[in-house]
Amino acid sequence: MRIVSTNFIPDRSRPGLTTTAIGAVDLQGAGGNWAAVGRRSRGGRRVHRQREKRKGKSVGLRIGTLNVGTMTGKGRELADMMERRKVDILCVQETRWKGSKARSIGAGFKLFYYGVDSKRNGVGVVLKEEFVRNVLEVKRVSDRVMSLKLEIEGVMLNVVSGYAPQVGCELEEKERFWSELDEVMESIPTGERVVIGADFNGYVGEGNTGDEEVMGKFGVKERNLEGQMVVDFAKRMDMGVVNTYFQKMEEHRVTYKSGGRRTQVDYILCRRGNLKEISDCKGVVGESVARQHRMVVCRMTLMVCKKKRSKIEIEKKTKWWKLKKEECCEEFRQKLRQALGGQVVLPDDWETTAEVIRETGRKVLGVSSGRRKEDKETWWWNEEVQDSVQRKRLAKKKWDMDRTEENRQEYKELQAQSEEGGV
Repeated sequence: MRIVSTNFIPDRSRPGLTTTAIGAVDLQGAGGNWAAVGRRSRGGRRVHRQREKRKGKSVGLRIGTLNVGTMTGKGRELADMMERRKVDILCVQETRWKGSKARSIGAGFKLFYYGVDSKRNGVGVVLKEEFVRNVLEVKRVSDRVMSLKLEIEGVMLNVVSGYAPQVGCELEEKERFWSELDEVMESIPTGERVVIGADFNGYVGEGNTGDEEVMGKFGVKERNLEGQMVVDFAKRMDMGVVNTYFQKMEEHRVTYKSGGRRTQVDYILCRRGNLKEISDCKGVVGESVARQHRMVVCRMTLMVCKKKRSKIEIEKKTKWWKLKKEECCEEFRQKLRQALGGQVVLPDDWETTAEVIRETGRKVLGVSSGRRKEDKETWWWNEEVQDSVQRKRLAKKKWDMDRTEENRQEYKELQAQSEEGGV
């Protein structure tokens, strides 16, 4: 016969524990010992808020990678896609833009890129407007590797964009690429975060037997030689292949589709110690910016210390270019002579003289407003163009779901119309 006590005896000897006679007997029997049968949540909302303050502020980022095929005519469409998908940082490959510049592509996004040939290769990184001022350093290593260093709320984040040689390329070219990527990684201090977004042109494969420390089980198909190079690199640099850690439908693991081929060649990598900051990663379906590749996006949360940031004043520049006009130039000379007390020879104190020249320039020539000019590259992004891009995107999605000749033809026609319109 079971003895049940009706007394309720709370145990206050240990905070957070509640002991009841009924629970103790139920769990241990009549002659059993007192038992802790429940743990109270310590504190209410106020306590939880205080704990969060002590932990520090967290910054959520959405970081992606995409082989665009070419950037020509795609800048504004790419910016529109990043805005809709809430992507903050995007590594791009095969830009096919020659030069070493930074260019606004609309909607507040800016592309840092590097290329040596307008017909092949080229890499870049696109940043959301709020992160452009955070760029500390840009390393343009080659037309296959470049990196950016950003400071976000005191945290150093290195973003590397890479484009590995294709399967048919010479071994020497492949070794050069991996050597460049190794050098970039070795130049980054171990305490800084690193995210690599790249088209590695290799399959790491499904499963991770023997490679559990650098990748998960959720790759696609079988590994090839180029995929083994990716795994070997991850082992050398103590990194994890982020895509493979998240169990997704195959449709969201595939990053490249062409004809009957469905493979995974685009990857995001980060340091193994920072994998806990990644909460999701998958391929984005239904976009038509690139014909064959899909954008891969991961969610990353940086834990940072709170600090007050001073308000950045917009710099107003003197309109020195007005000196090209003869009347402005003559007026500037006269005012400058007056300011220097009629002296023909400049004083020996250069700092004083320079300040007089700058002040005279501001008074005579005026200063700029400091406001951002309208993007010259994206003035054509109107409702008609956006509607055309939307129809193309829906046609691509329809063709991906049902690959009939009719759907393919519809997508091709809309693709051609978009290209004719400069999209």
